[in-house]
Amino acid sequence: MVSVSIVFHLLFSAFSLKRIQSSTYILEHALKMQVIEHPVERLRTALLSTRKDLIETYQHFSRPEKTLLEEGLLPGSSLFSPITIHSDSDWIPAHPEDPQDFQSFYVNPYRRSPSSGCNTIYIQTIGSFGEGAVVAEQYVEWLKDYCQAFYYGLVVKLLPPVTVASTACSFRINDNTHNLQLHAGELLNFLKKRKPRDAFCIVGITMIDLYPRDSWNFVFGQASLTEGMGVFSFARYDDHFYHRSYAGRLKKKIKLKQGDYSVFENYYTPPITSILLLRSCKTLTHEIGHIFGVKHCQWLNCVMQGSNHLEESDRRPLDLCPICLRKLQSAIGFKIADRYKALLCWIEDGADTRQHSKPTQAFQEYKDWLYKCLRILEGEKS
Repeated sequence: MVSVSIVFHLLFSAFSLKRIQSSTYILEHALKMQVIEHPVERLRTALLSTRKDLIETYQHFSRPEKTLLEEGLLPGSSLFSPITIHSDSDWIPAHPEDPQDFQSFYVNPYRRSPSSGCNTIYIQTIGSFGEGAVVAEQYVEWLKDYCQAFYYGLVVKLLPPVTVASTACSFRINDNTHNLQLHAGELLNFLKKRKPRDAFCIVGITMIDLYPRDSWNFVFGQASLTEGMGVFSFARYDDHFYHRSYAGRLKKKIKLKQGDYSVFENYYTPPITSILLLRSCKTLTHEIGHIFGVKHCQWLNCVMQGSNHLEESDRRPLDLCPICLRKLQSAIGFKIADRYKALLCWIEDGADTRQHSKPTQAFQEYKDWLYKCLRILEGEKS
């Protein structure tokens, strides 16, 4: 079997801007930004397809569902807006590729869909999280529950946490940031051995920075689509990561010895804030989307947009555009309203019964957006 591997969100020093075929770029000189606006008919074809059977399948959506999905195709939509490129360092200028419409997704031989025997997403934590065991446990539970709402209809389970030492992976000190990093590819090999039989996929998450090979600075994550695995780091989502005063920087030069994992004992991990939780939820669902076979979105603002840097990642919304939503719905089979209600419930269920409440302040804009979508789906006028 051909193994399709993906390395996510790499940093580059130089980029060239290339025009995306059949898209209209509107240059806003005052702001030095570019807005990608696709013709309405092209967006409609990307959503419905050119194949008769897929167009007929689209008719299975309810009238309110069609209204919501087609809302995003219209100029000036209040729910789905065009992609704005802010600089040449953004993802699309750096990674020119053909946009993936619904039909391309559907016929992709390597895309993955859950089955009755393999419908569970497993999350494996690697290393410590947060300040103390109670906070770490709650943070990971919040991530699990969010992921289960986002991929509504699937089961999401947590595997017992593991230490860095138990992975036996290589590690190093980054020359630029002077923080510890784990070898992403070797972590994937570790996850492969731990993948349960009923898994749709297994994803490893860590608060420790990652690198894919010696010549690379870092990666946010790496995955194998065909094997249903991924590993992702949230370390760089701390607002202070790039500061010289960052608590994760090693204070003195030390000589690492491969196999001696004592350096990771009591290693600094960022405090759990509302912003870090939001960024983590966004990253986790984005990367699992790749395991389904959903490529980086170039149609509308969407959580599946690529990002080269944190500022670009923060601009992405938390949810899917209509085209990517249809891709996910075809793979899982949920009712759109049920999925949105589950996500809304996750946000509003902030009064945790344990010691710490869920910090959902950063999700307020998303909450308002979900209510707007549900008003359409429930047949109310916005």
